[in-house]
Amino acid sequence: MTKHAFSPVVDADACLLILGSLPGDASLKAAQYYAHPRNGFWPLIGGVLDEPLTALPYPDRLDRLKACGVGLWDVIASAQRSGSLDAAIKSPEAADLRGLIQSLPKLRAVAFNGGLAAKLGRRILADLDGVTLIDLPSSSPAHAISLSAKAASWAILGDFLPDKPAA
Repeated sequence: MTKHAFSPVVDADACLLILGSLPGDASLKAAQYYAHPRNGFWPLIGGVLDEPLTALPYPDRLDRLKACGVGLWDVIASAQRSGSLDAAIKSPEAADLRGLIQSLPKLRAVAFNGGLAAKLGRRILADLDGVTLIDLPSSSPAHAISLSAKAASWAILGDFLPDKPAA
């Protein structure tokens, strides 16, 4: 079954772009990034931003990300996949990461949420100048390390953000 990425959630003030691989089934069904209830993305990025994002309605979460200089997208525009695991992805078509990045004049870092996102994203962005590339442990519950261990790795993202705006 062919599955497609969502549109990027980003504006021109983004300093940090977080890239996953491709939305899983729970996310596709809900039409929301990181919708699986056990995915650690929202607690992890909420910890970086010191914001209780999981308590907010989804549209407000996205608004807070953008207000804090964070954008979201995926490295894969579409692929064949049965289920939600990255290991099941076949025939991936790359998203236009370079095109998006060219529209982000304040971008300081691109973070890859998980191994496949990093592998594919680094290939596409290998010679990118002036932007730090960061590999993160996947927020997926399939990546079986503790949320606190993941949070320790994700904390570096705060170094690439502007001062936090008022809520």
